[in-house]
Amino acid sequence: MLPFTEKVVEIIKNIPEGKVMTYGQVAREAGSPRAARQVVRALHSMSRKYGLPWHRVVNSKGQIALQEDEAYHEQLFSLESEGVEIGLGGKIDLTKYQYHPGDEHTF
Repeated sequence: MLPFTEKVVEIIKNIPEGKVMTYGQVAREAGSPRAARQVVRALHSMSRKYGLPWHRVVNSKGQIALQEDEAYHEQLFSLESEGVEIGLGGKIDLTKYQYHPGDEHTF
């Protein structure tokens, strides 16, 4: 696995229940701010293998990006079951639910 991909997997594994991150945010945290599409690919190909909480990653508007009906509803249900409120138009309030790694710890 490439170092960037390893970082992406680690970041996604650590998104707490009831919180979300955006694809671009994960890419930035992994050291490659313009690699949001690679985050999408990593999620698609590695979520099962690594048991990633893929449902906690959304687009920059705070929306579920999946187009396929079954996957969309699976993500919606998973987020709601963790207490994430989905507003009108399937929008998540990022000011309330977005996770920012490092904010909760001082090293």
